[in-house]
Amino acid sequence: QVQLVESGGGLVQPGGSLRLSCAVSGSVVSIYTMAWYRQAPGKQRKLVAAITKGGTTSYADSVKGRFTISRDNAKNTVHQQMNSLKPEDTAVYYCNGNINQGNQWGQGTQVTVTS
Repeated sequence: QVQLVESGGGLVQPGGSLRLSCAVSGSVVSIYTMAWYRQAPGKQRKLVAAITKGGTTSYADSVKGRFTISRDNAKNTVHQQMNSLKPEDTAVYYCNGNINQGNQWGQGTQVTVTS
């Protein structure tokens, strides 16, 4: 069994920064692409950023230049540095991974951007 545990969410003012982390634990055999998704109230869950095992990254247009995804393959962790946060970034952020050839999700962490 595999677990993904997110941390680092919280309340921040517009223009501020947060760093999300996701730790993968359990019976991990293989981890391929990891990603962060977010879901705002009343809206669908959307892809924010993704990173392949080799380190290739991709971002939603709305976060390009502000968010940076990274991973540590040795520690089975993925991070997302979020700068210049805006109120529209408010959402529950979910860690996602292609792990053991299955699609796995974390429980989510709340990010609230408000003055």
